Amino acid sequence: MAQLDTGTDSKKIIRARIEISGIIQGVGFRPFIYRLAKTQGLTGHIANTAAGVTIEIDGTALEIESFAQDITCEKPPLASIEELHVARQEIEPDDIHRSFQIVESIPAGKKIGPITPDSDVCDNCLAELFDPDNRRYLYPFINCTDCGPRYTLIEKTPYDRPLTAMKHFELCGRCEAEFSDPFDRRFHAQATCCPVCGPAVMLTTPAGQSVEGSDPIHMAADLLQAGKIIAIKGIGGFHLAVNALDHKAIARLRERKGRPDKPLAVMAANLDRIKTFATFSPDEHNYLRGRAKPIVLLQQNSPFPLAENVAPDNRFIGVMLPYTPMHYLLFHYHDFKALVMTSGNLSGSPVVKDNDEAYAKLANIADYFLLHNRTIVTQADDSVIRMSGSYPALYRRARAFIPAVVKLHYNSGRTLALGAIIKNTICLTKEKEAFLSQHIGDLDNRDTQLHQINISRHFQSLLRIEPDLLVHDLHPDYPGTRYARSQKELPAIGVQHHHAHAVSCMAEHGLAGPVIALTLDGNGYGPDNTVWGGEVLLADYHTFERLAHLSPVAMPGGDAAIREPWRMAFSHLYRAFGPGYKELNLQMLHAHKNTLDIMQQMIDRSINSPLTSSCGRLFDSVAALLGLRHTASFEGQAAAELEMLLEPNDRDTATYPFKIVKSGAKPWLLTVKPIITEIVHDILANKTPHRISRRFHNTLVAVFTSVCREIRDEKSINQVVLSGGVFQNLNLHQQLKTNLAALSFAVYSHEQVPTNDGGIALGQALAGRAMWKRTKLKAQG
Repeated sequence: MAQLDTGTDSKKIIRARIEISGIIQGVGFRPFIYRLAKTQGLTGHIANTAAGVTIEIDGTALEIESFAQDITCEKPPLASIEELHVARQEIEPDDIHRSFQIVESIPAGKKIGPITPDSDVCDNCLAELFDPDNRRYLYPFINCTDCGPRYTLIEKTPYDRPLTAMKHFELCGRCEAEFSDPFDRRFHAQATCCPVCGPAVMLTTPAGQSVEGSDPIHMAADLLQAGKIIAIKGIGGFHLAVNALDHKAIARLRERKGRPDKPLAVMAANLDRIKTFATFSPDEHNYLRGRAKPIVLLQQNSPFPLAENVAPDNRFIGVMLPYTPMHYLLFHYHDFKALVMTSGNLSGSPVVKDNDEAYAKLANIADYFLLHNRTIVTQADDSVIRMSGSYPALYRRARAFIPAVVKLHYNSGRTLALGAIIKNTICLTKEKEAFLSQHIGDLDNRDTQLHQINISRHFQSLLRIEPDLLVHDLHPDYPGTRYARSQKELPAIGVQHHHAHAVSCMAEHGLAGPVIALTLDGNGYGPDNTVWGGEVLLADYHTFERLAHLSPVAMPGGDAAIREPWRMAFSHLYRAFGPGYKELNLQMLHAHKNTLDIMQQMIDRSINSPLTSSCGRLFDSVAALLGLRHTASFEGQAAAELEMLLEPNDRDTATYPFKIVKSGAKPWLLTVKPIITEIVHDILANKTPHRISRRFHNTLVAVFTSVCREIRDEKSINQVVLSGGVFQNLNLHQQLKTNLAALSFAVYSHEQVPTNDGGIALGQALAGRAMWKRTKLKAQG
């Protein structure tokens, strides 16, 4: 903030023009300034502008200095100030403003300030919610300028009631009075309402028949207590809810939804409830209690009092606190230890947001529907984080985190990046700002592909960004690639998957490059027509060089090897032992003895067996060798179970042998064969699975630490970025980061966007723009 020169005339009235940008519209910022000016006896006015607000304030230099400082220190809870500039000027006594006013002056144009993400319900509204003397007592849509839905309500900007889902609900006289009073907490609260004029809740059967009763939420709570599955419409979509103590009800939910194993998130009424089944650190506490209310992955207590099928074969559980009034009311009516709150969708499809769509898609899952008649303009799943030390590792960036801007150090123009096929998000950039969309889903079905198109259109309209470049993955069969290459409106450019991973992390931290990029994941299309995933790159924005990678093995059956990890285990065994694998007394081989000859022939003849250097598939292989998981029902399941074997206080530092093979100008090979060989020997020697898992993790850390050190010796590059879904394994991530830092590397990992494919669109946008600029420069000679 600019400091004012108070000068020598401390009583002279001057005028200051204060320009403020950031998240300051739709959060009660103008009434806050109005009250602040009135309290301090200052005159002038405040007006919304394209990028924020402008304040003209008259007072002495000391008064204006104090006023500007109070803006920063006392701003509304949902406000975020990015820039505050103060300019003063001399004025004549006759020009002094006689009062302070709020001036309506949002201009037309393409430039707008940041849009406020959705927020949880504030303490003041909660107090009113449970106050029998308040007219909004037990009203599930209570909100004010300090809380409630924003992004999921907005149809267009500016954020005015006629341009939101609240346009269908005309304010009653009492709400209108609050809305028009600058001293009221609901002044210009666009979503404000009450039982007289606002949305209503209803409880129905899957056939749409209303369930008679005076309080639908109370009845829904009773049904949850009785073991029923309820589809609950929230602010960003539907949840499927069930009592987290009810094993049979959870089993029915899993069977109906087609989600046999994947952990389910739970919601608990308060921190004391969470303490009964999970442990949290001070940092985890802060994220649980913060305004975003994401799902936080916490260590389970032992014994674990919730139903064991909430999060099978896992030491962690995803937990969130209530964030809407309806959530609080459910816990008010019944003292649930916890409720399962999982996304209301069919597995692999987008979360459902509309009532009719819910009946069509969830009727075979839910026993009852708790609905309301407020439209959800755009859906947003719950965000998911896991703490990595004191930093949050975002697994899913959605509700309450979007459409927050990622500030860039380089001009990225107006670019639309289409993301990956798994955990898809899109990214829009405008000069030095990037906007990553909410989690969209996996683009292997038509519903999600249509959802991506709708999100893209809504994002462009809402942010008023018209892209002039389209960026896609290199894989020729991805929906985004097919679309980008078929459309004629915009130039399009492809970016290699792991290059995009690297640039995504570089962009977060403003790194110029080149950097050493460790990009470890399940798969990504390589320019050599193989499946990459265990990559060490030399990367900057416009290009990359593949310096090293895990030694490739066949994927017998292609994508089937992802769903059936035992196939990858066999491939690694065959590579390590040749036909001698038949002599190995391994449970995995016995379990699939009737299929092994076919697998061998597929590999020998290169029949649907692409080569892969994937680190994710290597994790799958070890998990299958240990008998943890021969088939997987969700992405990363085998790898997660291998990580769960690690004992937190295990100090074993032993590693398996490995080699870095250098061959002329070709990328170095990080050979896996000696690792697999020794793991098999340990299995045959009856070493415990947790001991093998620990040494496997240690070995990968040693491999990638060694290769970084050798690259630095050759190329004098000291910056390392870590990206890719494998780094969701926080043991591997933290151990590798610690080891590299101990060798004086500058190590960077994701903090604002997911390390998995949910963050890849950011890297695509910046790499694509840099490559496009380079192409145009070459064309110009």
